[in-house]
Amino acid sequence: MTAQPQTIGLILAGGLSRRMGGGDKALLPLGGRPLLAHVAARLAPQCAELLLNANGDPARMADFALPIVPDSIPDHAGPLAGVLTGLDWLAAHRPATEWLVTAAADTPFLPPDLVARLHAARGEAGTPLACAASGDQRHHAIGLWPVSIRQALRDRLEAGERRLRAVTDRFGVAEVPWPAQPRDPFFNINTPEDRARAEAMLVAADPIR
Repeated sequence: MTAQPQTIGLILAGGLSRRMGGGDKALLPLGGRPLLAHVAARLAPQCAELLLNANGDPARMADFALPIVPDSIPDHAGPLAGVLTGLDWLAAHRPATEWLVTAAADTPFLPPDLVARLHAARGEAGTPLACAASGDQRHHAIGLWPVSIRQALRDRLEAGERRLRAVTDRFGVAEVPWPAQPRDPFFNINTPEDRARAEAMLVAADPIR
């Protein structure tokens, strides 16, 4: 198997969490730990290092000991702004690293082969991007991004584009499917009801925890 290119992970936690009533969704407890801790524990072994995209006072995230990179585009421009911020950070601080993988801070069940499969699919398809899918849904925020698209992505954002799908379709993306049963590895927590479902999933996976 071809060695996986060095890849840095970026956890996207810059949103406003309106459906959860605002505040820091990434810090909400799940199974006795913050949501962000679950995501970081699953993504870190697959990456050379992790970054956290979060806006506001960075002190509230200090316990995670991750570099915190706030959006470089103002006015809460969405996850695309987080992606651009991560690519800008790589260009400035890790110029030898060409790849960024992103995951949302509300997806606590990420698969252990996420980064490897994204790279394999991208190489096989000959596309610059790859993203995860499960069931009948493509997860654009859980994807692989090359630093080489940084300026083009900035141009799209400055022109007013905010939709992840519009950008991935424009550049070309390989879709990598995972089974959604018995547990969707990309289940994301948007509402209090979702968090209750995620708690039940944790118990079902480890009933003696």
